[in-house]
Formats: sequence, structure tokens, C-alpha cells
Amino acid sequence: MTTKEITITSFSTRDVRFPTSLDKTGSDAMNAAGDYSAAYCILETDSEFSGHGMTFTIGRGNDLVCAAISHLAPRILHLPLSSLVGRNFGQTWRHLVNDSQLRWIGPEKGVIHLALGAVVNALWDLWAKTLGKPVWRVVADMTPEEFVSCLDFRYITDAITPDEALALLHSMQEGKAERIAEAERNEAVPAYTTSAGWLGYDEDKMRRLLKETVAQGYRHFKLKVGGSLADDIKRLTIAREVLDTSDTPGEEKVLMVDANQIWSVPEAIEHMKSLAGFKPWFIEEPTSPDDILGHLAIKKALLPYDIKVATGEMCQNRVMFKQFLMSGAIDICQIDACRLGGVNEVLAVLLMAKKFGVPIVPHSGGVGLPEYTQHLSTIDYVVVSGKKSVLEFVDHLHEHFVWPSVIERGHYVTPTQPGYSVQMKGESMERFEYPGEEGKSWWRTEEARGILEGEKI
Repeated sequence: MTTKEITITSFSTRDVRFPTSLDKTGSDAMNAAGDYSAAYCILETDSEFSGHGMTFTIGRGNDLVCAAISHLAPRILHLPLSSLVGRNFGQTWRHLVNDSQLRWIGPEKGVIHLALGAVVNALWDLWAKTLGKPVWRVVADMTPEEFVSCLDFRYITDAITPDEALALLHSMQEGKAERIAEAERNEAVPAYTTSAGWLGYDEDKMRRLLKETVAQGYRHFKLKVGGSLADDIKRLTIAREVLDTSDTPGEEKVLMVDANQIWSVPEAIEHMKSLAGFKPWFIEEPTSPDDILGHLAIKKALLPYDIKVATGEMCQNRVMFKQFLMSGAIDICQIDACRLGGVNEVLAVLLMAKKFGVPIVPHSGGVGLPEYTQHLSTIDYVVVSGKKSVLEFVDHLHEHFVWPSVIERGHYVTPTQPGYSVQMKGESMERFEYPGEEGKSWWRTEEARGILEGEKI
């Protein structure tokens, strides 16, 4: 895989925030109202190519991630792209996480790791653009040896070794061409929707959105839970009424629920037993995202009720995923495109999930995340697992991207444009940059005052 001889010359960051708290988009049991935001990184070069990456947050604190990007990005400045990617990518990733002073305040977790995701993903975007391919195809065209060279196996060789990873990837070469053809026909990544499920939506809006998404071809629907048990029962009753009386009665409608970390372990078990009659496929984030033993206890308790346990949205590195997978604490592995340290670390988790037989269902409910994760689910199916799963789609804010994700016939349309699909329109960045310029940024308007005043409380 030949990389163009170009050099990264500079970088910039943008703090972009969308006022989604105004209509309760994104509201759940833990997050009453967030403003979907992007801590954005742009890598400039001595060529026509630039790399764009971002990390998703929900408002305040986005500036901290932008500041952390400014500490990490200089570590790859004035270096030839060819020295950073390809068979050198695993070394580059370790170089980025090995600044001991930054590591002290965030050793592969927290704000520093969120910033790492933006920088690393911008590097993948840049590399893919120079190759004239979407990121998923860059990985699909790799040999197993090239794939493995992208990874840092530090801390995970007790779960999977480089030799095991090579053997796994070689075993998946059979049928790979056919799976690529499926991707090219837009049949690789079935979508599920959370659009109707936000906790702050009233019953009428919820009913309307459920009916609309059924008509659009969705068969999997996720709702937020974690308020009062009575409220959760009421909302799930409405969901089952709408889904089970839709005009496609012969096709099963699958419900999933998401508690966004709100419960203790005993609370999660008792609450979900009470919701078992609604036949949820899984409960997502039933307790603290760091509580591996807690997830295992919940999984064991819910096994007789045929309710799976899913987590990963807030799982901050491959080491935690290793423990979730090796202990058998989760049934569904929900990688996040930028909570982890970019594509490289995601690839490591995909391999571990394949080895331990746990399906990948990425977290994708946030600005830019569907654009990212459509590549990751395609990689998982085509290259790693060979099994189709589903991928979350939330239908908002896509209009701000140059190449937005698209759903057709209940599937993601496989990206064909070179890059990682998160390049944001310049006018959108200027309009929603925080705090932005007077006369240009929405955050300088009277309309923004309600949100800004609320932040002071």
C-alpha cells in the first residue's frame, strides 16, 4: 500500500457545539439535556490533502478536549505521512500515547484519550484520502500482516497475541471478496434507530417517530429507560403497541433499552426483571461503565429472562474491553469510534470480540458518530467477524457533514468517498463554533442566552 510523500505541516482545533438541548435530543436517564459537540482536529499538509477528525462530547468540557488535542497533535508535526501510517501505524499510536507528562494525567483514558481519538482519526482520514479510498476499504485491502502492524498489543497479549490475530485474520480471507461485494451493494450494515427513544420526548412525538421509522424500513428500535419504573413501563407499552400493530406484522420488531449508567447493580436487576415482558433484546449500560463485576452479575441474573447485557459507549480503552470480554461480563460489545483512541484501538477490540464470540454493535448516538461507525461496522463484517450485526442511527445533524451517512432500505449506504466521512462543512463550523465570533456564531445570539444562563446554575 503506497503512501504519497507528503508532510504534516500544521494543525488546528475547533470547538463546535450544536444546541440540541433545546429540543431534548439526546436526553436520557443520566443526561437530561446535552448540546451535541465536536472537539475537532484538522491536520494540514504540504499538499492538497488535509485530515479531519473529531471527538464527540455533549457541551461543557469540549474546550478541554480541544486543549488536549493541542498537546497531542504536535507529536506528529513535520513528519512524512509515510513514516506514520502503513506498517508504522502501531508504532505511531504508541508514540502518541507515550508522552509521560500527558500520560500522568490520563493514561489511556479520560480527556487525553478523547483527544487522542480525534488526532488518530484525523490521521486515518488523511491517509485514506491520499490513497483515494474510504477508511473501511483501506483496512479491507490490507493483508493480515498489515492489519496487525496497526495495533499496539501492550496490555492485551493475555487475551490475544499477534500470532493469534494473524491466524484469525487469515482464516477470514475466505469469503472476504463476497463480503466486500455485499458492502458495495449497501447490504453489509443493517441499521437500528434511537430516533424515537429519547427520554425527554413526549408520548405524541414518540408515537409519531416510531411510526415514521417503521415506514423507513427499520426493524430494531432502542428506547431510553431509567426514569421511574412506571414511566418506563408506560413508554415501552406505547412502543410495543405501535410496533406490534404496524403494517408489517410478519416481521419481528426488536426492542432494545438503554439505562445510561443510572442504576446500581441490584437496581438494574430488579428494574429489568420488571421490563422483561416487553422482550428487550438487550439492556445497554445498566450500571457504571467501569464496573466489570457488576455487569457480570447483571448478565447472570438476567440470563433466565433472555435479556442480553451490552456496554462500551463509555469504555475508555482496549484494556477494559479485554476484561469485559475475558470475564464474560457482556453479551454485546459496543465500541465507540472516539472514546477509544481512534481506529487502531478499535481494531484491537474487534479482534478480541471475535476471539471471544461477542458481536459488535457500535455506539453511534451522537454528532459524527454514524459517519464514523459505518466504516467500523463494515470493517468488522468484511475483515474480522464475517457476521452482520446492526448499527445505531440517529437522524440529526448529518446536514453539517460534507459526506453524511445515509440509510436506504434499512441499511447504511456504504461510504465510497475517500476518507473517514467526518469532514464538517466550513459554514457549519463557523456558525456553531463556541464561543465563536460576534455576528457569525449562533452562540453569540440572543437565542443562545437560555442555554448559557442555565450553565451558570
